Amino acid sequence: MKNAGQLSRRQILTAAGFIGLATLTGCGSGDDGGDSKDLSKKQNGAMKEYRAGQQFKASKPLSFSVLHNNNPVYPLKDSWLFWKELTKRTGITLKPVAVPLSDYEKKRSVLIGAGDAPFLIPKTYHPSEVAFVSSGAILPVSEYVHLMPNFQDKVRKWKLEPELDSIRQSDGKYYLLPGLHEKVKSGYSLSLRTDVLDRLGLRLPTTWDEVYDVFKAIKAEYPDRYPFTDRWSTNTPFPAAALLSYLGQAYGVRAGWTYDNISFDAKAGEFVFTGATDGYRQVIEYLRKLVAEKLMDPESFTQTDDDAVQKLLGEKSFAISANPQELVQNYRYNLEKQVSGAKIEMVPVPLGPAGPVVLGGARLENGVMVSSKALKSDTFVAMMQFVDWLWYSDEGQRFAKWGVQDVTYTRAGDQYKLEPGITLMGSDPDAPKDLQKDYGFFNGVFTYGGSWALVSSSFSPDEKKFQDAMAQREQLPIGPAHPLQSVEQEQASLWDTPLRDHVTQNTLKFVMGKRPLSEWDDYVTELKAKNMDQLVGLHNKARERFKKENG
Repeated sequence: MKNAGQLSRRQILTAAGFIGLATLTGCGSGDDGGDSKDLSKKQNGAMKEYRAGQQFKASKPLSFSVLHNNNPVYPLKDSWLFWKELTKRTGITLKPVAVPLSDYEKKRSVLIGAGDAPFLIPKTYHPSEVAFVSSGAILPVSEYVHLMPNFQDKVRKWKLEPELDSIRQSDGKYYLLPGLHEKVKSGYSLSLRTDVLDRLGLRLPTTWDEVYDVFKAIKAEYPDRYPFTDRWSTNTPFPAAALLSYLGQAYGVRAGWTYDNISFDAKAGEFVFTGATDGYRQVIEYLRKLVAEKLMDPESFTQTDDDAVQKLLGEKSFAISANPQELVQNYRYNLEKQVSGAKIEMVPVPLGPAGPVVLGGARLENGVMVSSKALKSDTFVAMMQFVDWLWYSDEGQRFAKWGVQDVTYTRAGDQYKLEPGITLMGSDPDAPKDLQKDYGFFNGVFTYGGSWALVSSSFSPDEKKFQDAMAQREQLPIGPAHPLQSVEQEQASLWDTPLRDHVTQNTLKFVMGKRPLSEWDDYVTELKAKNMDQLVGLHNKARERFKKENG
């Protein structure tokens, strides 16, 4: 949290509704390589009065470099309407430095380390930014959000301060401008063949106990097949990464894709080691039961995505993890072609002991780092205003997502419709143009976060039904800020990887029956031998220090 003086200043600026350039002098206290903290000489091209909800337009043509994560699904084109229209609206020309998606994190690190990074470094997932803090290569952007009225407005309106506190570093500042969501957007859940359920007189399960019962009934009807096979096990940090993530929610723990060695136990009021908690053990016990009773294909934890999908399409299985896009574009589309009368549906994440909850902290998305070099530029203020408009204003977010009204889409209220002949992620397979490939909109570099109305505007009927159900659930508490100092960070990194590897390996051993669950206590002892308690102690100490220093 900020101290009282800072909060007072933010409230004054917000009440005023805009930031006049006269107020900029002396603002910002970030390390800037010896450069002056006085922003009065960094206003070249900036708007004199820039308010939330106002169209940003630089007072003179400017250009800024941006790292561009080049997605092979829609490779970068200089001819995209996105670039041309962005310049027309804002007076800013973006100069993309293209980096292949497969090599993005490595190349980003090399560029930053060599001092060659572009001014704007988007598509950065917390805590990736932490590695660049101690060198001073990236800005403590929290010191400059007073230049960003749309960002501040959404943080205040959506009560996102606790989420932002969770990404602050030991100096009390944060170094990433994250995507901001009004509501939690859930990604993955279980999908099941509803025509098979109907034939067996079964209904869609709403709890994990009901999932077990449904699988048992399918197994009785098809004893030579596995009711459930799964994917997202290769090229992921965990086997069955998606399944573990949404199953973990039912037990109130982060697992799979969302796994972190350290999590906050709100009841105990302290950080604990995730992989040693009762909730994590219960997740493993549930999966072990499915595998032991042959309700789940044991190859789920090693097979490729294609193999898993082919088993579903070949009716060797009847349930698989899904996200809304895969459900519609892959499973349903291909099942309907191959299996007469086949129907498949994705259910809201089944409930477990934790009740109707979603994991807290999910309203922040990947975001933008700003190179420290940018602060030395006389166009710094204009750049921050531009970032605020493109990534955080309603209009900028709408533009990045849907494009140009009456050119790429039409709109009636919160209803958006692509113009004829344009497709988005397979929405019209016969359309000659693609919103991403041919126009450059809906690009993951620029499109994330936003109001629920905007985020949900591209949902298919299936996803809308799923997301509306998930949006009603309560967020689990967000862990308090506990940033490590640089020396602690180095020590934590040495402990963190072997501990994570041990959790990953033994999760698989327990689930597959290669290690009996009666050895759980031995497994926890092994974690202690790998410095589990010391790592937890480091984070709890950091939390107490941050609380004491920042209130």
